[in-house]
Amino acid sequence: MADRPASRSRRSRAERQQETRQALILAALDAFSRDGYHATSLEGIANEAGFSKGAVYSNFSGKPDLFLALMEFNLTMLRDSDWDPLSSDEQVSTSASGTRTESGVEIADMVRGFGLATLEFIATAARDEKLVPALRERVQMMIDAYARVVTEARSEDESLPADDIARLMTALDQGVTILALSGITSLDPGIVRAGMRRLMDPDAAAREPAPERRDSAPFPGVEQVRRLFD
Repeated sequence: MADRPASRSRRSRAERQQETRQALILAALDAFSRDGYHATSLEGIANEAGFSKGAVYSNFSGKPDLFLALMEFNLTMLRDSDWDPLSSDEQVSTSASGTRTESGVEIADMVRGFGLATLEFIATAARDEKLVPALRERVQMMIDAYARVVTEARSEDESLPADDIARLMTALDQGVTILALSGITSLDPGIVRAGMRRLMDPDAAAREPAPERRDSAPFPGVEQVRRLFD
């Protein structure tokens, strides 16, 4: 009986630390998306979250560790077990303009800003042998998410290993984002889905009618993020 209060206290501290960590990650999402990876400071993130800089260092070893945690958070939220990049949603709008996060940031701006910050981080982490394994682990999370889709939807007579198809789908996913970040008009999501289906079952996908083209398409990932705030 004497151990129970201490147990409750330990549990309470763990819960508070988790809440602090979550608040810092969300503040980091806003800060990195707005200012970029290099220009964002840990002190600024702490201020936005309402904590001291010491709170950041009690949860993360530094800015790279915080950004890696943010990447993992995004991947977990956006590519969970129910995620299906091949599904067609007739309710998808051509633009998420005007839709904002709880902090008032327009979602389209946040998604594009985080994409740019991620490119900054990758260029930095890829040159740091200490960060490369952690970066690889996050990218593997994305590949694994596609592998789940491939395992369920690939053609039975496909000879290419599922992991290879998953890597190709990940490359298509990220390539579309880089095109959009470079200022090239974003590919219509229907065309991207058609391309992914052709990677898994070329014969069946080639027989499907071509997707209707729209005059404009949302930045890659905007609609997916928008649904999190619905």
